[in-house]
Amino acid sequence: QVQLVESGGGSVQAGGSLRLSCAASGYTYSHNCMGWFRQAPGKEREGVAFIRTGGNSTYYADSVKGRFAISRDSAKNTLYLQMGSLKPEDTAMYYCAARVGGCSRDPSAYAYWGQGTQVTVSS
Repeated sequence: QVQLVESGGGSVQAGGSLRLSCAASGYTYSHNCMGWFRQAPGKEREGVAFIRTGGNSTYYADSVKGRFAISRDSAKNTLYLQMGSLKPEDTAMYYCAARVGGCSRDPSAYAYWGQGTQVTVSS
């Protein structure tokens, strides 16, 4: 059974940084995609960053390029999202997700999800 458990969310002032972690179990890293999505109240879930675990290719939403960095530690089975220069519009619940196959920005393409971790950025 695949389990994804996020941690690292919290409250921060604009311009600050946070690092989210996603501990994975029961999941095979090779030739698959893991990513971070976020959902703010009243808005659709949107893809933020993705990493192709077979080759470490990364993809980012335009809104976070240059500010966020996705990475993974295969030895620890953990996915990370380093977030910097945070803005109030980054406030959302952040979810870790995984799928077999290539990366997709469509949330419905992901079979495995964590419970989410809240990020709140104040101005």
